[in-house]
Amino acid sequence: MKAFKRYRDYGFFDQDIRLTKLSKLGDPLEKLNQGIDFELFRKVLEDGFEKVAKGKGGRRPFDYVMMFKILILQRYYNLSDDQIEYQLNDRMSFMRFLNLTISDDIPDSKTVWNFREQMVNLELVDVVFDLFLKELEQLGLVVNEGKIIDASFIEVPKQRNSRAENKQIKDGETPKSFDENPNKKEQKDLDARWTKKNNVSYYGYKNHIKADAKSKLIIKYEVTDASVHDSQVLDNLLDEKDADEDFFGDSAYRGQKQQDIISQKEMIDKTCKKGYKNNPLTEQDNAINKEKSRVRSRVEHIFGFMETSMNGMNLYAIGIKRVEGIVGLMNLTYNMFRKIQLQAV
Repeated sequence: MKAFKRYRDYGFFDQDIRLTKLSKLGDPLEKLNQGIDFELFRKVLEDGFEKVAKGKGGRRPFDYVMMFKILILQRYYNLSDDQIEYQLNDRMSFMRFLNLTISDDIPDSKTVWNFREQMVNLELVDVVFDLFLKELEQLGLVVNEGKIIDASFIEVPKQRNSRAENKQIKDGETPKSFDENPNKKEQKDLDARWTKKNNVSYYGYKNHIKADAKSKLIIKYEVTDASVHDSQVLDNLLDEKDADEDFFGDSAYRGQKQQDIISQKEMIDKTCKKGYKNNPLTEQDNAINKEKSRVRSRVEHIFGFMETSMNGMNLYAIGIKRVEGIVGLMNLTYNMFRKIQLQAV
């Protein structure tokens, strides 16, 4: 009968065997480490955190690049701070991704939370997103032959408020009951909103993205509460760099105001035509719409990757500022994995 080793009997050789097996099974984190040069982010992280770094003394902070990689891990697996702490201690693939051994000190959940909070407050998420985008452009992965605009819901935990409190929040006011209880106020989201689409109600925010039509890389994004109509951020997402490119969007971007914006940006409008009761679409219109939709539907691949490979777009965060930072990291994480896919072709 085969004898089983006790846990303490396992050594580095056994660990190496297990990691080799993970590699053969296709560890996505190993591919991420091989495909992304995370040292690219070191300077902007160190320069940014110098603004809040304290003087000598006290515990030495964890390496900034390693902490940044933990945030990427969180977004890829959609883990809470407590969950990421547990998984960092438990999973070999996580430790290998961060170049940690079983004997190394590992950040706890509060350290991860604090690092992300500082990144958000220092507005470093936008900086690292733009920095990586420049890298993608230099590699020739951004094709610039067309742009797709779309949005997806970012759901957050529903709030249990009274009708009167909800009305005050909707009107942009802070309920008096929240101010009277600071602990309660900290747990209340004054920025998230309800909306309905196809008779389904959603509570939270929206991730509005502009994607490169051919590469399916996210070029720009904006976060709003869920009640903001997709078309309202069109002017902010498009810029002069998009001139002479095709614009692809669904029927939400078909209004006159939106068409004027597309024209002002000197883009070629490729939104699908809408049929009306007294003016139905012709066979030719339907055929053209079908061709346009083949390109526009590529944006669904982006959100599909986030829903499946990245374990969904539901977040446990309070307030639009925090959600903006986490969504920015989510979009960046997608771009990292998309880069690896593009370079593997």
